[in-house]
Amino acid sequence: MPPKPEHDAPPGASAPVIVWFRDDLRVSDNPALSAAAERGAPILCIYVLDEESPDIRPLGGASRWWLHHSLAALGHSLAALGARLDILRGPGAETIESLALAAKAPGAFWTRRYGRAEIEIDRRAKAALSDQGIDVRSHKGQLLHEPWEVKTKTGDFFKVYSPFWRAARALPEPAAPLPAPKKLTAAPWPAGGPERVPLEALALLPTRPDWAGGLRETWTPGEAGAHEKLEGFLDDGLPRYASGRDRPDVVATSGLSPHLRFGEVSPRQVFYAARHAEQARGAPGRDVEKFIAELGWREFAYHLLYNAPDLTRKNFQPKFDAFPWLEPEPAMLAAWKKGRTGYPIVDAGMRELWTTGVMHNRVRMIAASFLVKDLLVDWRVGEDWFWDTLCDADPANNPASWQWVAGSGADAAPYFRVFNPTLQGRKFDPAGSYVRKHVVELAELPDTWIHEPWLAPEPVLRKAGVVLDQTYPRPIIDHARARDRALAALSSIRTDTA
Repeated sequence: MPPKPEHDAPPGASAPVIVWFRDDLRVSDNPALSAAAERGAPILCIYVLDEESPDIRPLGGASRWWLHHSLAALGHSLAALGARLDILRGPGAETIESLALAAKAPGAFWTRRYGRAEIEIDRRAKAALSDQGIDVRSHKGQLLHEPWEVKTKTGDFFKVYSPFWRAARALPEPAAPLPAPKKLTAAPWPAGGPERVPLEALALLPTRPDWAGGLRETWTPGEAGAHEKLEGFLDDGLPRYASGRDRPDVVATSGLSPHLRFGEVSPRQVFYAARHAEQARGAPGRDVEKFIAELGWREFAYHLLYNAPDLTRKNFQPKFDAFPWLEPEPAMLAAWKKGRTGYPIVDAGMRELWTTGVMHNRVRMIAASFLVKDLLVDWRVGEDWFWDTLCDADPANNPASWQWVAGSGADAAPYFRVFNPTLQGRKFDPAGSYVRKHVVELAELPDTWIHEPWLAPEPVLRKAGVVLDQTYPRPIIDHARARDRALAALSSIRTDTA
């Protein structure tokens, strides 16, 4: 982090304004930062690690790793503009109020959030600051459209993605992204302000053990890394996105999800970059629209979270409250987490997750279906594991997607749609390249057997160096029987599966 200035402001210095960074860790297309810069006053750029406010959900391990590096990158970006990132920890509303009063700040700026706990924190902060005569401005920067901007004809919120996205696309397109401010002025730290902490004091990085080697090899957190990833996707992935996005064995997805989750790139930057790629680089319109529609799924997830704030913990469809989930068998749950289920496509995904902090989206659906339908484990158990191990553990996308797979959510895949992991592997990883990359003990198996090694003839296994139940497990559950059990469980709560 850049050096910190003296505590006391020089005589005649104007009172500083505050920019409170949260899930918008960037300097370009950051409306809150731009609005603060337009004031012409010195700026206090603040990040508060809040693990104390009521109902706030602490970040998981992989997200904490990402946050450390993202904050470091943001600090350097602000320093290059003449500003400084100061880090605090404590309850968000009270910490910001304390700083604003000590600094005699005339204004405070931030980007809106949409979870219930975060909305309440921001409401309390705004009320406290406004009572002191401080001008508080919140800005749209995390979404293309605010949740309250996309409504049904009756004024309700959408519960199905397709009509939601049609309605959103019928709205005026989002404004063009803002450039980064050309210059900022760092405000001295006010006497009596909250105690600042160095980034390292947040203890966001794993140490004993340091399990983040694969994350370091895979990712470059920060705004520069986000735009590098975006440019690479526009050149290499976007032109085949529609046909390749479901194939984990080819590079066709953007890899932007953790960058979007931490706001290192804005959704409208991505939106306009894709549009420009269609116009200037000749990217096929079908691929561009399919990619933008994935931004739409992210928008829909936040639309749901805002309107159904218990999405993370409660079934969106109340009838699933009576679903007869099984108590997870420790051995089976551990096998799922460690990628030792005996189903190669599931195991490849779970090992990719543990190594890199992400998992290909198609494989996420397969792995999630295996947990909730083959093993009959409550979707919240899986959501918790993904929250801890995903770099892109998003407060809206993660629970919305798990509920989609479980059948308990909005616009859900019907519960009776049970993914067959073997058929899914054959369809989306036909040559087994993805499996071989992550389940290396199966690398020498022929394509014919790569997705069902338990059926391979003994000579084939021997030649590939595979010893079932030693080097690689047999399936921990028979899928056909598990599917029948899942459908029987569904029938116990089913009122209408049409």
